[in-house]
Amino acid sequence: MASSGLQSLGIALCVLGLIGAVVCCVVPKWKQSSHGGANIVVALSVQEGIWMNCVTQSTGQQQCKVYDSLLTLTSDLQAARALTIITIILGILGLLASLLGANFTTCLGDEDVKGKVATAAGALLVLAGVLLLVPICWSAHTTITNFHNPLVTNKQEMGLSIWVGWGASGLLLLGGALLCCSWPRGSGGGTNYAAKYINNPSGPSRTHV
Repeated sequence: MASSGLQSLGIALCVLGLIGAVVCCVVPKWKQSSHGGANIVVALSVQEGIWMNCVTQSTGQQQCKVYDSLLTLTSDLQAARALTIITIILGILGLLASLLGANFTTCLGDEDVKGKVATAAGALLVLAGVLLLVPICWSAHTTITNFHNPLVTNKQEMGLSIWVGWGASGLLLLGGALLCCSWPRGSGGGTNYAAKYINNPSGPSRTHV
């Protein structure tokens, strides 16, 4: 029988990871304008997301504008828009499947089927974590490279969404791995037959007529 504790912990971590992925998708803080130095006073702060960019004034007033076209985005943010959406879809499907295969639910009666569903759900959630990690690392690498490039005048730094994305990806990977490992491989019929064969090496007795 599956470990209910591991399954519960895995599902809880994946729920937190999915919330983090939604935050990365919605919050327009993938990149933000750099202050450039301690002696420079910046009146405007610009944040870029995958759906819109926002300008915050020193008074605290903020104005956001949705991108007019996908082509106005850099390649890393274009990939981030697609992959974060796929991550959220896979995360939702994986969580639904994990609830079906969880030991504390009665949606599926067959224990072997529940184990396979839980393992498949864990694999989906691990895949979701990997897909979220790709645009996060890509965008972070692009931002750091441009920041140290002397030819780039518009310096930017990594925004809050990057840090949240790293945490969300880690939670999805860890939670999915726990779901994959929560079902003991010895619960299937083949293992039971092997155990019987070990106890009776001569094999099943045959009755001769």
